[in-house]
Amino acid sequence: MADLAFDHAPLGLAVLDHRIIRRCNRQFAATFGAEVADLLNRPIADFYPSSEDYNRIGEVLKLSEAPDGLYHDERIMRRADAQLFWCRVRGRSVTPDDPFKTGVWSFADLSSERPVVTLSAREREVAIFTARGLSAKEIGRQLDLSYRTVETHRARLLEKFEARKLPELVAKLSGMPL
Repeated sequence: MADLAFDHAPLGLAVLDHRIIRRCNRQFAATFGAEVADLLNRPIADFYPSSEDYNRIGEVLKLSEAPDGLYHDERIMRRADAQLFWCRVRGRSVTPDDPFKTGVWSFADLSSERPVVTLSAREREVAIFTARGLSAKEIGRQLDLSYRTVETHRARLLEKFEARKLPELVAKLSGMPL
């Protein structure tokens, strides 16, 4: 029965060992545009937009931001055909002392709710913290930037997302209907 639930879950599920896909379900394969067999034993890094994004998320998992091995965010991922899409990711390390050893992860495709806009790595970071409700000063502290630099990145985000004000940008970043 557990295999039935895993294989047919309406959410993409994957078991990762040291960030290598060891098991995944049909929805995970559909989300990433591949067959289950083609995904097994592949590094999850293949599905990040860049190695910088992969490394950045890896560093966050090592920090206190992932208490008890739990982690979640919304990020841009890459399908097998290289198409970028927004994805809600939630996971739990089975081994919190070694967060990459074994983990169970869910991946939900948000592309129907949130279009992908080409962003620099820094703009993505600012967008993520903005969507979490952080002020420019708080984001600046997190990213070791001046708040004015953060405001410059936000101004570019407003333009790219065709938002008039910050609340509209946050709504678009979070996929809320306008």
